This record gives sequence, structure tokens and C-alpha cells, in this order.
Amino acid sequence: MHAPSKPAPPSQQASQAGNATMPVRGALASLSLAMLLPALGTSIANVGLPDMARALQAPFQDVQWIVLAYLLAITALIVSVGRLGDMVGRRRLLLAGIALFALASILCALAPTLWLLVAARAVQGLGASVMMALTMALVGSTVPKARTGSAMGLLGTMSAVGTTLGPALGGLLIARFGWQAIFLVNVPLAGLALLLAWRYLPADQRDAHARRPVFDHRGTALLALTLGAYALAMTLGRGHFGVRNAALLLAACVGAILFVRVELKAPAPLIRLAMLRAPMLGAGLATSMLVATVMMSTLVVGPFYLARGLGLGTAVAGMVLAAGPLVAAFCGVPSGWLVDRYGAQRMGGAGLCGAAAACLALALLPASLGIPGYVAPIMLLTASYALFQAANNTAVMGDIVAEQRGVISGMLNLSRNLGLVTGASVMGAVFAAGAGDIASARPAAMIGGMHATFGVASALILAALVIFVLGRTLSKTGDPA
Repeated sequence: MHAPSKPAPPSQQASQAGNATMPVRGALASLSLAMLLPALGTSIANVGLPDMARALQAPFQDVQWIVLAYLLAITALIVSVGRLGDMVGRRRLLLAGIALFALASILCALAPTLWLLVAARAVQGLGASVMMALTMALVGSTVPKARTGSAMGLLGTMSAVGTTLGPALGGLLIARFGWQAIFLVNVPLAGLALLLAWRYLPADQRDAHARRPVFDHRGTALLALTLGAYALAMTLGRGHFGVRNAALLLAACVGAILFVRVELKAPAPLIRLAMLRAPMLGAGLATSMLVATVMMSTLVVGPFYLARGLGLGTAVAGMVLAAGPLVAAFCGVPSGWLVDRYGAQRMGGAGLCGAAAACLALALLPASLGIPGYVAPIMLLTASYALFQAANNTAVMGDIVAEQRGVISGMLNLSRNLGLVTGASVMGAVFAAGAGDIASARPAAMIGGMHATFGVASALILAALVIFVLGRTLSKTGDPA
């Protein structure tokens, strides 16, 4: 018989535990940067549009494509790159996505003409879609399950930090170095993310005897075209829905029908449609889109209400608008801790209830309460959103088999993106209908428009709450229908 081994001294055990946590911390640092960069790439470009229009001698309508090309690439490709990560290895594809993002950032800074810059931004959007799709998917293989909520909360915080930091950092860089600097700043950050990911992310596990997976090229092309048409239909015209928007929306509907037919017959479909019958997954995707649609309302309505409804100056309005992103940045990690402590289902419901209360308050808000009357519900709404996001992402990704994590993570990010582009168009139209002619509307009309917008937002959140409860109930009974 072997003599029983002696336990290691306490000091050695502590050292081993510290060494074990280092890869997790390094992996989380790399994933955090990979989540920050796409958000920074979205928000930092907006502040540079006037300077780029002057430098490249382009009309403002054409310059808008610098932002649109990036968002369209992310929206159209995020599910496909998630599936590709499942097939070729998520670590390998994430490293390639980070490198592509850095290279495209350099090309953006060097672009001599507008349309070369737009093309480089589309490539940058491809790199961003890889990072967005695979960061959440990689959490499952790098973080213990008991800490998944905290990791999701951290990623939410980094996304909010990137969104918040973009305008301020972009303004400083442009004033000091010119518009090219808003793209070059990505390069050292991407380099650090690449180094950390290469060093700390676990190697992809491949079964040497497994059959080589088949990539669904037809489904991928159809989905990309369908999502691109929908995103364009929702963004072109800035809320003014015309013939071009209707044609694009019709094309998106036809594309969706064709995509479903192709996926039902494909031997290795891009998205296994039967998965969507799982109550938690279907409810998670639907509620994510509805809540993101509501969150976009704050960006659409807030500037008009503060400037024209309350009569605030630009500087003061900007400070008030920063309250929401700041709350999101500070609430992400605590939200993740609450999810780990009390469970994703309970905290997801709490987040939706908080968001519903905030939207109802904004729908009934008397203008006499001024800035505090607006900021308090916005802070509650943003904190509730951070809690819901951490809980929903944890619940959806928690029970997914490893082979599907990339595509499901892509679908989860896609639902959020579709909610944002839908909110920009639909909620903007609701606000315009309530306020009348925005160019000449009086303060009372602006206030009425905000009340109408958040009245609709309240209904959307209540619908999300019903879907959430239904999904939870069906998942408990085991009914997939």
C-alpha cells in the first residue's frame, strides 16, 4: 500500500491557488479589452464626422456611411462568425479578429478618400463582430460556473465604458492630433488584447477523429443579406420611412423566409431552428431585443427633451446625458455579483421590473421636476438594464453545449443590435408623432413626445416581462413549445 500523501503546507496551498487564478484573471483581462474595443469603435467615430467631412471634402450624408458601414458589418456577420468560431476554434478566430481590427484601424487612419475609409470601416466592423460574438462564448471555457455572472457583468461594464469613453476621448484626440488619431488609438489597445489572449486563453480543443464540420455558405449569405437589408431599412432616412425603406424591409422579409427554408433543408445549418424552441433561449433573445429597443429611446429622446423641453444648454445637457452610461459602467460588476449570489432568473425578473417602473415614471414625468426628475428614472432604468443584461446573458449561455456557444453568443449580440437599430427608427418615429414638427415644436410638444415614447417603452418592457415569465415557466415544466 502507498503511504497517504501529506497535505501541502498552507503557504504552498495559497501559492497554488494564486497561480490558478492568474490565467483566469489574464483571460478576463483579454476578454474585457475585446469587449471594450468594438464599443469604443462605435462611439468614438461619431464625434469625428464633422472633421472627416471637411478633410475628405464630402457631404454629411455620405460621411454617415463611416458609422453605418461599421454597424452593418457587425449586424450582418455576427452570427456567422460565431458559428465559424465553433468550427475552427474560438481562441484562434478571436486572435484573428483582434489582429484584423487593429489592421483595419491603421487602414482607416491612412485612407485618402471617403469610400476607402468606409471600406476600411466595414473591415473593422468584421473584426469587431468576431470580438463581440466570441467574448461571451469564451467565458464558459475560462471562468468557473459559479463566477459566470460576475464575468458577464464585467463584460457589460467594459462595453459601457467603451461607449462612454468614446466621445470624450475622441474629442481630445482630434483636437490634439487630428481625426486619424481616433482610429490609431485602437492599435495599442488591440495589441495588448492580442498579447493577453495569446498568453492566457485556453487552447482550442479539437478531436482528431471528429468529422470535419461543414460551413453553411448559403445560409450565411442569406442571413447576412437579410440582416443588412433590415438594418438599412431601419437606419436610412433617420426615422423618415420612405419607399426605399419599405423596399429594403420587404427584401428583409423575403430573405428571412428563404433563410428559414434553406436552414430546414441544410445538412449542417448555420442556426438549428429547433434550438429556438428551447424556452430559455427563445425568451432570452426576444427580451434582449425588446429591452435594447427601449434603451435606444433614451439616446433618441433625451437630447431633444433636455435641450428643447427643459431649455438646457449644450454643456449641461451633455453632462445630464452622461449619467446613464456612467451608471451602466459602475453597475455591471455588482450586477454580475448579484446574479451569482441570487440566481439569473430572479435577478433577470428584478431588472425587468425596475426597467418597467423607470419607463412608467418617464411616461408620467412632470416637467416641473426638472433635471432631477429626469435623471432619477434614467439612473434606475440603466441600472436595471445592467442587471437584466448580466442575468439574461448568464441564463442563456449557462446551459448551452460547448459546440454551440459561439453561434448562440452571436445570436444574443445580434438580438441586442437589432433592438438598437429598431429603437432608433421606431422610437424616433413615435417621438416625432408625439412632438409634431421637431424643428419648430414648443417645449410642451417636446414633453408630450417624450411621454408618448416612454409610454410605448413601458408597454414593450411589460411585454418582455410576460415573455420572461412564460419562458421561465415553460423551462420548469420541460415543455419546449
